[in-house]
Amino acid sequence: MIYYIGAFSLILIGIYAVLVKRNLIKIVIGLSLVDAGVHLLLIAIGYIKDKTAPIFSNPSLSAGDMVDPVPQALVLTAIVIGVAVTALALTIVIRLYDHHKTLNINKIRELKW
Repeated sequence: MIYYIGAFSLILIGIYAVLVKRNLIKIVIGLSLVDAGVHLLLIAIGYIKDKTAPIFSNPSLSAGDMVDPVPQALVLTAIVIGVAVTALALTIVIRLYDHHKTLNINKIRELKW
């Protein structure tokens, strides 16, 4: 239950940062927080109490004694994709700063042609 609260808290804090903040770096951090919250939520959904990790190192364990490995594999893949998206977003922010000399999204919007 605590994992669900933590996941939804991260998601809500990230959404707040994306919607309210005007600094582009803070917006990227907000997107990263939403990403981390979704990862935590997916892992919490895949967790089963009193089950072990899906590693067949102990011969006495059967498949019924382990959690499903699919959510863990999907979250691991999503973490890698999230890091790449964050790096791309920060690269775009750096390019925008070099061009406009500001990180304020309102001032960048005023510079439309």
